Amino acid sequence: MKIKIAVLFAAAIAVAGCQSTVNSVQNAQTANPRALISDARVVSDTGLDRKVGVVGVNTAITPGGLLKVQVELLNRTGSPQNFNYHFEWFDQNGMQVNNSSTAVIADQIDGMEDKFISAVAPTEACKDFRLKLILGQ
Repeated sequence: MKIKIAVLFAAAIAVAGCQSTVNSVQNAQTANPRALISDARVVSDTGLDRKVGVVGVNTAITPGGLLKVQVELLNRTGSPQNFNYHFEWFDQNGMQVNNSSTAVIADQIDGMEDKFISAVAPTEACKDFRLKLILGQ
């Protein structure tokens, strides 16, 4: 019995001693393309929609009680894309909140890159949004 235990103990030590660690390096971005989503609150014209897609939409409430929106876009082409965007705000009943501070903003996204655009609602009455994306010049 002592011989069996000694043999098992020696085998366990030999197996444990043979294990080695390997340093491996892997890209942070895998080969799989990022999935695009469809969100009814984001409206894009057909010219831009073929080139730039929506990866994610996040919302939060600021400490002051205002709705904050962040949208992640992905340029599926190899060249920079100019675009314009505009946020529209809606109250709890779905009625548009008119506010002159929601201007059209010109922007650009580099080829094969992602970009975050964000906005904060102008008043606490704003409970939802719509983002309009338009191909720029």
